[in-house]
Amino acid sequence: MGQKIIRFSDLTGKHADDEGDLVRIVVRQHPDLEDGPVEIEALAGELTGVQDVALDLVTIELHHPGAAEPQTVVMEAAAFDGLASAAPMADLLRGARRVARTAPSQAAAAAGTRERVNYSDLEHAGKPHKGRITDAEKKLVQQHLEEINERLAAEGIRTIDLGNPEHVARYGLEPQA
Repeated sequence: MGQKIIRFSDLTGKHADDEGDLVRIVVRQHPDLEDGPVEIEALAGELTGVQDVALDLVTIELHHPGAAEPQTVVMEAAAFDGLASAAPMADLLRGARRVARTAPSQAAAAAGTRERVNYSDLEHAGKPHKGRITDAEKKLVQQHLEEINERLAAEGIRTIDLGNPEHVARYGLEPQA
C-alpha cells in the first residue's frame, strides 16, 4: 500500500501541486506568538508583494534603573533615527560601544528545550503541522470539530473547513461533510 502526502499552504489552505512551490516561513515575532519562533508554509504566489510592504524596523532594549528586566521596543527606523539630534544616527551607531555577547541567545536556548507538540491532545488537535495525522488526532477532530474550530479561530489559525476536500480527507471527516 502506498501513501500520499498532501501539502498545503498554512495561510490559505490551498493545495500545493508542486512541493517546490512552497515557501518556508519562520515567524520570529508576532503579538500572538507565545513560545518562540514557529514555522509555517505558503505558496510562493501568496507572498507576492511582501517585500514591498516590509518596514524598516529597529528593536531596542530599555534598561531602566531599578527594573528587573529590560523593556523591548520595536519601532520604525525613521522614528528611531529622529531621536538623535546631536549627530546623525548612523554616525552615533558607528561610534557606539559594543555590547558583549552573552551565552547562546534566549531564542536558541528556547528552541533547544522546546517540547514536542502533542496533536493528539485537545489543546493542539487540528492545528496545521507537518507529518501525518494520527488516528487519535483524527478522532478528536471528528468528535470536537466545532470546539476545535472555535479555538483555532481565537488563535488566528485557519479553521478546519468541511467544504475543503483536503481538510475532509486529512481528518477523515467524510461523514460530516
